[in-house]
Amino acid sequence: MSPFVARHLSLRDPTSRMLFASLAVLLVAGPWLPSWALSLSTIALGKGLVVLGLLLLMRTGLVSFGQGLYYCIGAYAAGVLAHKVNVTDGLVMLGASALASGLIAFVLGALLAGYRAIFFAMLSLAFSMILYGLLVKSSALGSTDGFNVVARTLAGLPYSGGASYALFAVATAAAFISGWGLHGYNHSLAGRIAPAIRDNELRVEYLGSSVRAVVHLNYVLAAVMSGIGGAIVALAVGHVDPEFAFWTTSGEFVFVAILAGTGSVAAPFLGSILFEAIRSFATEYSPNTWQMVLGVAMLAVIMFLPSGLWSLFQRRGVRG
Repeated sequence: MSPFVARHLSLRDPTSRMLFASLAVLLVAGPWLPSWALSLSTIALGKGLVVLGLLLLMRTGLVSFGQGLYYCIGAYAAGVLAHKVNVTDGLVMLGASALASGLIAFVLGALLAGYRAIFFAMLSLAFSMILYGLLVKSSALGSTDGFNVVARTLAGLPYSGGASYALFAVATAAAFISGWGLHGYNHSLAGRIAPAIRDNELRVEYLGSSVRAVVHLNYVLAAVMSGIGGAIVALAVGHVDPEFAFWTTSGEFVFVAILAGTGSVAAPFLGSILFEAIRSFATEYSPNTWQMVLGVAMLAVIMFLPSGLWSLFQRRGVRG
């Protein structure tokens, strides 16, 4: 590890201090949260991991409308492991989800790394919809109904299922490790090349760096985070179905990424928690117009905070 990266991962770095403080606050406050807030927060953290992967791609100048592909692969990998292999430890299921998503992304990324702009976005969406179509036709995996996802233990400890504090703590730890790790990666050589690729690929190639290799690596990393996020959400709700891969799910992640902004690795989690909270309360109190409430919220952010919610903190000197 270079001294430059190590410095950004140390407590001398403002973002690292903020992440460690957030980790402590969430772990301490978790047991006191009501069950509905615990469930909402766990799901938001899982989806925030997917948006964090999108943040990495957006730094590289890419927007994926198909992250639902890996979100769904992670969720189904966790479920299939329990149903077909009888492995029901939550941490093992998360590891399998990360591995499955990473391997498939490594293969597909070899193709997608050569595309940019709308071509990358539409190809990623196409792969996601192909998976959706296959799952809908697969009776062995529950077709359109999907199937339940059950974990019996977490790290060997008894687990009752659903969005308990134990799963919330795992989701919080996964969010922290991913955010902190990505913060360090962003200040490594490959991470610092990403914005340069977004601005001018040709100059990056002239400097001797492989644009394709960096894009491929970032694509795989984003997929791994999406897979873990999908498994967390599947464990939290106790169910998985083909809708995890549907285009509206991928669009939701892009929505949250725009809502949150790209100013910090913490922004995706802030945006995801706010999004889930708005949708939850809007669905409860205005079930027939909740989409309009979300649309108004998005319009307000675009009008008054065009750089996303995190720009509020950047104005106060908090950078990520």
